[in-house]
Amino acid sequence: MNVDDIRIAFDSGSLTTLKIVLGLILFGIAMDTRLSDFRLALRKPKAFAVAVAAQFALLPALTFLLTLLLGVQGSVALGMILVACCPPGNVSNILTHRARGDVALSVSMTAVGNVLAIVMLPLNFAFWGHLHPTGREYFNEISVAPWDMLSEVLLVIALPFALGLTVSHLLPQVAARTHRVVGIASFVALGGIIVIAVANNWALFVAYIGVVAVAVFLHDALALGLGYGIARGFRLDVPARKAMTFEVGIRNAGLGLLFVFSFFDGLGGMALVAAWWGVWDIIAGLVVAVMWARHSRAGATAQEVAA
Repeated sequence: MNVDDIRIAFDSGSLTTLKIVLGLILFGIAMDTRLSDFRLALRKPKAFAVAVAAQFALLPALTFLLTLLLGVQGSVALGMILVACCPPGNVSNILTHRARGDVALSVSMTAVGNVLAIVMLPLNFAFWGHLHPTGREYFNEISVAPWDMLSEVLLVIALPFALGLTVSHLLPQVAARTHRVVGIASFVALGGIIVIAVANNWALFVAYIGVVAVAVFLHDALALGLGYGIARGFRLDVPARKAMTFEVGIRNAGLGLLFVFSFFDGLGGMALVAAWWGVWDIIAGLVVAVMWARHSRAGATAQEVAA
């Protein structure tokens, strides 16, 4: 059976749980955000302009070209484009900290990126998806309207983010105590949902994972490389380069899964790409972060010896 013809089983109860968990993730991100984080965009306009261009213009465009180059099937191409259009997740902040990058910049870019994604995600996905020669048929078949996707994003991103930002502003001590718990718990819950979905569709996952594994590997490498390359090209400092690498390379694949099951009835290639991206993205990001952390420690040790 063709990967475009399969559907991944995901019941309505699981879909509701996924929405709640994604909302909690955004709520946790917002509680770790201060209004001053948005003002940082005014103080570091170059870094934020580069981040916005990389995430919302270059990554979707390069992903589109990568799908054509690889010649992947329609559902796989749409899955890759969807992931590229998703905003960054709070894992990017954790990895930036692990790599000894600019955490303040990372948190600020995550906040700004998620706010912009409210509008940019549905518009970008609709544009590139309709433009794709093999992916557009699924848009025409299902008649996905940008407004339908926008309303879903408003519910899952905008509302919990606004609530979290309100708590952060009015009750900063409460936010400081609870955001880590909410963030960790929601992240673990999202991982559990993905594991359960894979387990319930294990036969399909094993049979078709080879179709998407190489595509996800190359796509993730492209995203991480784009983040680092554009930061270096614009001569941002090393800590900012690390932050940019993870802000562009780490995408909220859980949100992509929500779109797949809400609008595309668990379309095989899309669901497999989003699910595997959510796993591989963290593995690849952690490898990069650990390598950077070791390099930083080695450099610090060499300076101490020289002193």
